[in-house]
Amino acid sequence: MLWRDRRESGNVIDQRAFGAKSLGGGGLLIGAVIVYLMGGNPLAFLAQNMDQAQTQSSAPASDPKGDDRKKFVSVVLADTEDVFSALFQKEGHRYEQPSLVLFRGQVKSACGRASSASGPFYCPGDQRLYMDLGFLDELSGTLGAKGEFAGAYVVAHEVGHHVQHQLGLMKGGSSVAVELQADCLAGVWAKQTDATKNVLEPGDVESAMSAASAVGDDRLQKRSQGYVVPDSFTHGSSAQRVAAFEKGFEGGELRSCVR
Repeated sequence: MLWRDRRESGNVIDQRAFGAKSLGGGGLLIGAVIVYLMGGNPLAFLAQNMDQAQTQSSAPASDPKGDDRKKFVSVVLADTEDVFSALFQKEGHRYEQPSLVLFRGQVKSACGRASSASGPFYCPGDQRLYMDLGFLDELSGTLGAKGEFAGAYVVAHEVGHHVQHQLGLMKGGSSVAVELQADCLAGVWAKQTDATKNVLEPGDVESAMSAASAVGDDRLQKRSQGYVVPDSFTHGSSAQRVAAFEKGFEGGELRSCVR
């Protein structure tokens, strides 16, 4: 994907070092004292926040790789803004741009507290996407989805949830249907971005489909527990997720995914 030297979104909120400033070292002890003075349990406070403080305080002051990835996801987010603003306008709607919160270790959203282990997610309560950039290493390493465009697909999928939220499509449907529709919308984004900016390189679409396949419920269950339980699927099988992305990419319009 040709992304360097292109517009970056102004809606990226970098909280990767926030916890280190507020809870690291002495800040953690001060917090425990305050909790004690207010009649709370300081030991419980320390237990709840120790992992986060250790993770964030050990983060390097300079992280060139992380900064480069921040630029990358910022460009991808900017592309989603351009695509969905134009598509919404065609349908007589106004697209409200979401924010992308970058965090490390743990984060608190309007949907509650989450850790990096939960992966990237969208919270309709505050209309924000949340992502630990370390997930990109897991995507290309453990999950085997190579190429930068695999990471772009992940961002676009979460933006797809924001599109659903704006159009009132997240209520009533099964979780699998909601996730597959977000995959379809990610395909629409890829098609429209390439059509207007000519940024896709050979292998990019295959990289996105590889990522969609890698996070299929059947693949993840097989990897984690050695067997597959279709009745417990929440996101769809690998084949379903690839098919949903392809559907959006071939159609290239909101109506390709939204009936």
